[in-house]
Amino acid sequence: MAIGYSDLKKGLAIELDGEPYVVVEYSSRKMQQRAPVMQVRFRSLKTGRILDRSFQGYDVKLTLASVERRHAQYIYEDGGMYYFMDTETFDQFPLAAEQVKDALPYMVEETTVELVFHEGQPIAIDFPVFVELKVTEAPPGHRGDTAQGGTKLITLETGLTIQAPLFVTEGETVRVDTRTAEYLARV
Repeated sequence: MAIGYSDLKKGLAIELDGEPYVVVEYSSRKMQQRAPVMQVRFRSLKTGRILDRSFQGYDVKLTLASVERRHAQYIYEDGGMYYFMDTETFDQFPLAAEQVKDALPYMVEETTVELVFHEGQPIAIDFPVFVELKVTEAPPGHRGDTAQGGTKLITLETGLTIQAPLFVTEGETVRVDTRTAEYLARV
């Protein structure tokens, strides 16, 4: 199925050169007496590579990629392969570390994700925007000369270190934004 400019949106899977890509961002401009120019940033679902393309004209059509998404749960890692279990069929699917590298700082066992399939094979995961992780290290907070709320570096159960408010202590669970690696709230 082909779509035009008006149907384009972030997160949409598009097929370019026989490979599935997802739209990361896009913008359109139209100058006087000229055809509109659409600039689109794509991310490859297979490799994670970023691709910038410009399209010009009124009749530009993009082909939707045939991808399927299924709910799955991360179960374990073995020798650089990460195993996910489909929550409906209980089938297990291995993915290489390269395919899940962006999600590794946030993945703990039993995390629910969406597996992305292309032609029946798992090629990537869509990770949730927010995750809840346990704080393993949090030095004591000292207000000092802060005029407003201060922050400190804390370490989470996955080894990720982020800035958090001084009142966060070891053993608490915090909500983290996976897009920006920022502390959001205590849970």
